[in-house]
Amino acid sequence: MTKTITMTYLKKFNLIMGLLHFIQGLIMLFLATTLIQTISEFTPTITQIYLTYDVESQSLVVATRDLFALPFGIFVSLFLLLSAVAHAIIAIPRKTHQKYQTDLKNGINRFRWFEYALSSSIMIVLIATLFGVYDIASLILIFVLNATMNLFGLLMEEINAGKEKDDVKWGAFIYGSVAGLTPWIVILLYMFGTGNFDMVPWFVWAIIGTYFVAFNTFPINMILQYKRVGQWQDYLYGERVYIILSLVAKSVLAWLVLFGAMQP
Repeated sequence: MTKTITMTYLKKFNLIMGLLHFIQGLIMLFLATTLIQTISEFTPTITQIYLTYDVESQSLVVATRDLFALPFGIFVSLFLLLSAVAHAIIAIPRKTHQKYQTDLKNGINRFRWFEYALSSSIMIVLIATLFGVYDIASLILIFVLNATMNLFGLLMEEINAGKEKDDVKWGAFIYGSVAGLTPWIVILLYMFGTGNFDMVPWFVWAIIGTYFVAFNTFPINMILQYKRVGQWQDYLYGERVYIILSLVAKSVLAWLVLFGAMQP
């Protein structure tokens, strides 16, 4: 018999998972700033592409200027530390924990989607820079599109709160999927730009594979929730799965991306 998931259990579970995120984030921050020089030295230069008037040719030409160096390793650790903060906000302050409980009873977790919108958008921007996307405009669009995907997840829950499985509206899920896939089209265009797949390093394939699996497990969990399949008839079971997926997917991806910065 499956153990019933309670609010008390989820509070403890959030604290444990938050601690695991926090410990990993601190380790990464230490590695990126002190121990591993290759990571600390990996600071991609973010640029701006714009049009300017060339006097000699009397025409508009494309120009580029450097904006700033991205502290890559620090932002990878921030990816996990933000998750730790989100778990702490959910589990520790009485007011936010009560809000968390109230929302869960209605089939909603706003904290989850806002945290995903921030943390996962930081990660996909970092992945994009590994593939050579340095233009600030492209990175902003990637960040916003990914954040929008997660906010569609929140909208999906708000629209369908309290509804039976036959009455579920899937529009927000579909639109969110489109928004989430678009940044990957950009990244793959950069990745396959040379057409020489033999030159693609192993860690690149590992990152793509890991993110692809992670990208699909979260929406699959949502589908199972709204289809009321097996244990997913209980929204709290799906909530527990989200928390586990968050730790596993973020941990594996963060370490891959961090050490990807050490590659030539």
